[in-house]
Amino acid sequence: MKARGAVLSRRNAHSAAVSNWKSLQAGDRVEIIKHAHVVAAGEVEEVSQSGNVLWLVPAGPSGPAEKELFLKSDGVQVRRA
Repeated sequence: MKARGAVLSRRNAHSAAVSNWKSLQAGDRVEIIKHAHVVAAGEVEEVSQSGNVLWLVPAGPSGPAEKELFLKSDGVQVRRA
């Protein structure tokens, strides 16, 4: 059995904001956070070379949806889902 501290720290690491967007890969499932609210969720389609722009394919049962663009300069945060 794992120590409680190890489990909690792994959980916190998973829900922590991704500060370096360049570390994200196409297909990663993420949530977009703004002002402590989830404003979008889906799969990363692409991240710019600068790591300041992210294209997201929204998750949902409504079929194919238009990808969304998010800018780091808009104050959004990304966390892995």
